[in-house]
Amino acid sequence: MTFEEIKTDEQKYMMHAYGRFNTAIVSGKGATAKDVNGKEYIDFTSGIGVNCLGYSDEGWVKAVSGQAAAIQHISNLYYSPLQVEVSKKLCELTGMDKVFLCNSGAEANECAIKIARKYSYDKYGEGRQKIITLVNSFHGRTVTTLAATGQDVFHNFFFPFTEGFEYVKANDIDDLKAHLSDEVCAIFIELIQGEGGVMPLSEEFVKAISDICREKDILFMIDEVQTGVSRTGEVYCYQHYGLQPDVITSAKGLGGGVPIGACVCSKSLADVLTAGTHGTTFGGNPIACAAANYVLSQVTTDSFLAEVRKKGDYIRAGLAKIGNVKEIRGIGMMIGIVTEKDNAKEIAAKCVENGLLILTAKNLLRLLPPLNITYDEIDKGLSILKTVMEA
Repeated sequence: MTFEEIKTDEQKYMMHAYGRFNTAIVSGKGATAKDVNGKEYIDFTSGIGVNCLGYSDEGWVKAVSGQAAAIQHISNLYYSPLQVEVSKKLCELTGMDKVFLCNSGAEANECAIKIARKYSYDKYGEGRQKIITLVNSFHGRTVTTLAATGQDVFHNFFFPFTEGFEYVKANDIDDLKAHLSDEVCAIFIELIQGEGGVMPLSEEFVKAISDICREKDILFMIDEVQTGVSRTGEVYCYQHYGLQPDVITSAKGLGGGVPIGACVCSKSLADVLTAGTHGTTFGGNPIACAAANYVLSQVTTDSFLAEVRKKGDYIRAGLAKIGNVKEIRGIGMMIGIVTEKDNAKEIAAKCVENGLLILTAKNLLRLLPPLNITYDEIDKGLSILKTVMEA
């Protein structure tokens, strides 16, 4: 099919739920993608943080294809050695105790919400079900995770939304304390608000949350869907803060390109979900677990994490030399760029025309490159970005 034929059929047969850039990607290797016409692109998006090892990593392909040839799916009514393996790795990497495997970040967040409410109900009875999230947060697109999302723009059309969420201002301890009551069972945060504009939380604010949760037996839950799996230079972003949450959620990069999510909890929550209280058909299927096991074996070594931090610093140094850059924020290889001209969406579209895939969030540019991107690919991408931004 030609690109025009693809566009015509997409308009004819698919719901118009996405604002698409003007290209059709069909293959790739490393951090270089290729479209239907053979044009190459440096990828600074990794599929919105998913392809953490880039395109067609040889070890990843072998793990996925080998598992597909062995067995692709079994019901969760049976034991799965691959599920056990990935769960064990996640517990060892986080210092936590139990894992529920699912298919996406939204599902992992739904699981966290159910754990928080059931834990509180089991221990305290009815009336302790509110969950505090942050203004400008993003936790998913199901009706419940949209309700958990602290952005008014998402609270439209799909009424009635799930009740029981309150929103406090990020880095505002007084606002947090003002929203505390005997009805609160959990505080659920992103340490870097990704869709909200790559906004890191302060250490003081995160510590205050941790202290309050410990004092009041409120669950401290962290959405690591975008920040996890070594994206920030630690296996999970909370490890930068030196604190231990009760629950973390993970997805995106966990499968390196296949759908998998995980909700990981502490020992005190290990028995909250019992048989019949939660479940999934596809969650933790063998192919996804084979992919996750390979990804975790690659991206969690000290040398790999050090390289992620080094590459993040290298990208920031390069961005600092580009005109129209007003501010650079984020941690590791999760980077936001505020432009002087406030023209991020225009820049992103022009970048695609010039051979660079890049994201936006709010009114800034967002970079989530593959963690194993080469320095040559970084240089090529920054060169294109410089040309576009300074035009």
